[in-house]
Amino acid sequence: MSAFPSVSGSLTDSGLMISGRKTEEIEDLIDLFSKTQYRAKEVTPRVETIEKRCLELFGRDYKYSVIHNANGEVCGHYPRQMVFLEYECTELHKDGFESTVQITKLQDLVNRSKMARCRGRFVCPVILYNGKHICRSSTLAGWGELYGRTGYNYIFSGETESEPEVPEDDSASNGDSQLFDKVRGLDIKLLRYLSVRYICDLMVENKKVKFGLNVTSSEKVDKAQRYADFTLLSVPYPGCEFFKDYKDRDYTAEGLVFNWNQDFVDAPLTIPVCFTKNLNIDWSKYQSWDLVQQTQNYLKLLLHIINSDDESGLLVHCISGWDRTPLFVSLLRLSLWADGAVHASLEPAEILYLTIGAVFCHVFNSSPTLNSSSSSWQIFFFCFNFLKHIVSEKFSAMKKPSCPSPSERQARLETVREVFLAAYSSTVGLKSSAPSPSGAISGLLEQFARGVGLRGTNSIV
Repeated sequence: MSAFPSVSGSLTDSGLMISGRKTEEIEDLIDLFSKTQYRAKEVTPRVETIEKRCLELFGRDYKYSVIHNANGEVCGHYPRQMVFLEYECTELHKDGFESTVQITKLQDLVNRSKMARCRGRFVCPVILYNGKHICRSSTLAGWGELYGRTGYNYIFSGETESEPEVPEDDSASNGDSQLFDKVRGLDIKLLRYLSVRYICDLMVENKKVKFGLNVTSSEKVDKAQRYADFTLLSVPYPGCEFFKDYKDRDYTAEGLVFNWNQDFVDAPLTIPVCFTKNLNIDWSKYQSWDLVQQTQNYLKLLLHIINSDDESGLLVHCISGWDRTPLFVSLLRLSLWADGAVHASLEPAEILYLTIGAVFCHVFNSSPTLNSSSSSWQIFFFCFNFLKHIVSEKFSAMKKPSCPSPSERQARLETVREVFLAAYSSTVGLKSSAPSPSGAISGLLEQFARGVGLRGTNSIV
């Protein structure tokens, strides 16, 4: 039974009306992706419906082209039709920026560069903000994966983001070095073609180490300094395993601090002074921040980066791009939307659908062990529940008189969160076959449901 009336709709706690049909769409999304791993070559009618709906929502505000990935031949975990946003096409922006990128050349660069990054997750533009591309990907692949990705991925098809890629041999031959020059050179061409200058690496490691071997690399430790012309930021953020603690603490992020003294943690926070001096944040204390402070400060940093340069784009990545990457890409999209800066015509339920359907689940749900009780799934819940912590104008990217007032920003984000929690409540939250021992998630959602008037004579079943 739907949490909201299916015909007349419902007024949220923030005062915005959401139709029953739109909330049912979101419930269907969450239900599907809590049970089914996304694979581009295994498409069902439900997935086709999601793809069509997402394309329609993208088309409301943007002229776009499609990077073709039919049957997953480019990357099995990315959507079959990857949207490349060219320019805003609304009446308000009809005379604005138009992309100089040619989709045929972009498709060619994608096909040629896909081997450079782990699991073939090439640099993919996902947000267009003031003519600049915000992109996602995984980290750099090692030499073993370049030679044997197909067989290796088959063997390790059940591993999560934190599990190994093929080891990178530091004593690679000259031929191997030339191969790196070639594939990473193509990756760099793609980055430059998309006018990306800034790369934010969320890994807590310089290289992922497994069984004493280096199993992935990163731009920040590329020995040949191939990425020296880019502005590299090391912004270590805990991976999915840490979010088990979030679940065990009854989904309370306040006071939850990552243990930075673990042996595998060796990537220091490294941010150019040009980005730190204007944010009024004491970055030297980052290891003492709880999960709320850390996520807030990193989001402020990302927003500052994309506003500091009128021409250059941003790449965000972690290891495989399954958990942390979609978290911050989604928070960026929702924060910019709340300012009226992206997807301006979309209603709260529509931006939520687009974020889950086109960005979060296609990236995040490809994690092979994902289900509603996994630690990876807790990041999904955290992402949308966290919106309550970024309603302030401090997180607004718009510093002009035409931006929405703080109260409007707050109302928009709170509505998205309310719709998400209601849909989560009626699907995963109250139907989970493996709830936490403390019943925390059910209790949290029960409190939410009562708070926004969803409980009463008509209870959620």
